[in-house]
Amino acid sequence: MGEKGVCCGWGCRELVLLGLLLGMTTAVVALSVVMLTEDAAETTPDPVTTPPPTVPPHSFRIGVGRADVTGPVGDVPLMGYASLDQTAGGIHFRLFSRAFIVDDGASRVVFVSADIGMVSQRLRLEVLNALKEKYGDQYNQANVVLSGTHTHSGLAGYFQYTLFMITSKGYIKSSIEPIVNGIVKSIEMAHTSMRPGRIFMSKGEVEESNLNRSPQSYMNNPEEERQKYKSNTDKEMVVLKFTDINGDGMGMLSWFAVHPVSMNYTNRMVSGDNLGYASYLFEQERNLNALPGEGSFVAAFASSNLGDVSPNTRGPYCVNTFEKCDYLNSSCPIGGTKMCVGFGPGDNMFESTRIIGDHIYRKGKELYGNAGQELNGSVHGAHQWVNMTDVTVQINSTHTATTCKPALGHSFAAGTTDGGGDLNFTQGAVEGDPFWDGIRDALLGAPSNETQDCHEPKPILFNTGEMNWPLPWHPAIVDVQLITIGSLAIVATPGEATTMAGRRLREVVKQELQSKGGFSKAEVVIAGLCNIYTHYITTYEEYQVQRYEAASTIYGPHTLSAYLQHFGGLARAIAEGKEAEVPQGPEPPFFSDKQLFSLLPNNPVDKKPASTNFGDVLEQVYPVYKVGEVASVTFVAGNPRNSGNMTDNTFVTVERFHNSTRTWTLVHTDASWETRFHWLKGSGGLSNTTVEWHIPTAAQTGIYRIRHFGHYKQRKGITGSTILPYNGTSDEFKVTKTYWSRATG
Repeated sequence: MGEKGVCCGWGCRELVLLGLLLGMTTAVVALSVVMLTEDAAETTPDPVTTPPPTVPPHSFRIGVGRADVTGPVGDVPLMGYASLDQTAGGIHFRLFSRAFIVDDGASRVVFVSADIGMVSQRLRLEVLNALKEKYGDQYNQANVVLSGTHTHSGLAGYFQYTLFMITSKGYIKSSIEPIVNGIVKSIEMAHTSMRPGRIFMSKGEVEESNLNRSPQSYMNNPEEERQKYKSNTDKEMVVLKFTDINGDGMGMLSWFAVHPVSMNYTNRMVSGDNLGYASYLFEQERNLNALPGEGSFVAAFASSNLGDVSPNTRGPYCVNTFEKCDYLNSSCPIGGTKMCVGFGPGDNMFESTRIIGDHIYRKGKELYGNAGQELNGSVHGAHQWVNMTDVTVQINSTHTATTCKPALGHSFAAGTTDGGGDLNFTQGAVEGDPFWDGIRDALLGAPSNETQDCHEPKPILFNTGEMNWPLPWHPAIVDVQLITIGSLAIVATPGEATTMAGRRLREVVKQELQSKGGFSKAEVVIAGLCNIYTHYITTYEEYQVQRYEAASTIYGPHTLSAYLQHFGGLARAIAEGKEAEVPQGPEPPFFSDKQLFSLLPNNPVDKKPASTNFGDVLEQVYPVYKVGEVASVTFVAGNPRNSGNMTDNTFVTVERFHNSTRTWTLVHTDASWETRFHWLKGSGGLSNTTVEWHIPTAAQTGIYRIRHFGHYKQRKGITGSTILPYNGTSDEFKVTKTYWSRATG
């Protein structure tokens, strides 16, 4: 069956439950005392399908930018699976923020897609504060959209609400700063690069790349609604092609619905997953002779309504019997939910990431080449803060309902078909469990009758909206935002919308925009994981089934209705030219650093084996490799956390020797797909690093070497310490395209 599947969506692993219930008293007490103290390269020409520059262009000014957001790749938890054991230990390939600015001469909008799990409220507020210091009010709440790709292999530690901090080892300054700085830098680069240009749009379907992991919930939507669509996932990709006035490509921005969880919860390396790999492939092709992360062309594959969408296209099976899982509960007769695992399309997580990423890249490339529908008109942005715990929605002509204080249901602890929990929770639970409810009541307090009634039929496991120590456990004030570029509207959803929830959002926004003649042919895309994270957004009908996504819809059964109401209002305001009149709403909190906490201990002094130095080789490369093989070398290493901010830098290089000039040329860095930087933490401050180069078949024959760069902490005096750099170099080795037998030499 291949490698074990993943636990998709924030917090679905059983560790969350154990950490929050069984160990909550100890953890929370500890939290109260452990307070935080502490370019341009040559690009390939655009296809001939680009309209010739003699066609009068629309007067957009366009800017694109890309910057590194990779933080400390040692010890810090990865964000997505909520497992404190899944801490960073190296780099698969680096993470980037990609920014796009469009200006119509009167106003401008910014869209940022970052290779992170999601955008937190704290992250957005810090980015906007930094932009305000540099640009004043030019970039603000209304015209800047921040979206996360939802890779589950990015770094955690950038939240200000208690639930997220507990499962991320707190608020980690060294983790959030590279993300803030990278996003701001990408916007600065886009700002600086702005010039007259044109935007074209194209749409097409991506096959064999996504699967609905909760078809039971989807089938509970009205039949007449389901009949309007041929699939229970959105397979359509929307691509924007950005060119300058001469038709030369500047960038591409696309949206497609799939969870970037091809890299599963056994992974320890920072990775952009399948969407990040698609960006990597597109940019490497367009930026000729540039290293990854360099070059002027920027390609972003952004998230969409991916809430119930898995990349594990073989579907779920019982790993112990190889039979299909129970349809409704996604469990197995022997082993329960833990044994029900989704697979594919590859036999391991690296192969699956490559296959899905390649599918997405190829469709994006095709649509980019064929893009001919030009966007014309003006740009608009509308934003509002909403108290999502108390929104009144109109159900019909005579009845209203309200949203609820945040709460998570029992099925939240069951996980998904991308990886279930160890305990006796199952998806589809509409009744509580006396054992777990008793533990909850004793440690955290029972939910109020009001909250229980509001969330019905969800049996509440964590009544987070009624938990405020040491800080609120979940946000109450939520961003709703909509921007338009010509006839295209981008809905900035503050969470993970399911397939049908996204479709309803698109329809409402489109109807409101088309109520005025200026948007008679509106196109609408859903941008996921934007501005603040609020878990999931299901339809009312899906909520009744109470699978994982519904149990994680924290504001209750009418959550989507509230968003439809508010996003529809923003669309109507833009259509009427009244976006400046939209009420700002209640501002969210911005907690001081002194109020936040960290559970990440200070890094100890690094140690090395006797008679060695940092950077010395422990396991050497072979003298000869054939293309397609893996060259590997292991070094004495320091903890990567001691290297501080390594954005725009590298822990790894692969270099080729040029005999004619007697010089070494850089071929790969740790931003390359072909390299893997594994850091293994030992005991007593000892650690080592293994660098792998997966030699591509296109590699040139010749002499190569692998180098590793890092820093180590050394004791200074009785209580002090100092950070010192080191580097190590492998032996030289030969790469050949002919057969080579190490056994015979």
